Amino acid sequence: QVQLVESGGGSVQAGGSLRLSCASSGNTYAVACMAWFRQAPGKEREGVAGISFNGDTTYTDSVKGRFTVSIDHAKNTMYLQMDSLKPEDTALYSCAARPRRLGDCFSGTNGYWGQGTHVTVSS
Repeated sequence: QVQLVESGGGSVQAGGSLRLSCASSGNTYAVACMAWFRQAPGKEREGVAGISFNGDTTYTDSVKGRFTVSIDHAKNTMYLQMDSLKPEDTALYSCAARPRRLGDCFSGTNGYWGQGTHVTVSS
């Protein structure tokens, strides 16, 4: 079992920044990638950023150049630095630990999921 707890969400004006954290605990032996997902009201959940344990990363096109995903292995914590935020970034952001290779990290629903943290970007 892996437990994931997100923090760092909040409200910010367009152009601002937030840093989300995802603290993990438990047995991560089967976890091959970790990812951030988001779901806006009335929309499907989408993968935003993923990272493998050797540091390789992947991003959805709409956040490339604005968001940065990283892992601090000493703290068992994944981060999502979000800069130049836009109103369309408003969503519930959740982290996930997936038994999938990085290229498939946004696919399917298996793995472990956190409860999420809300991000609201106002214009």
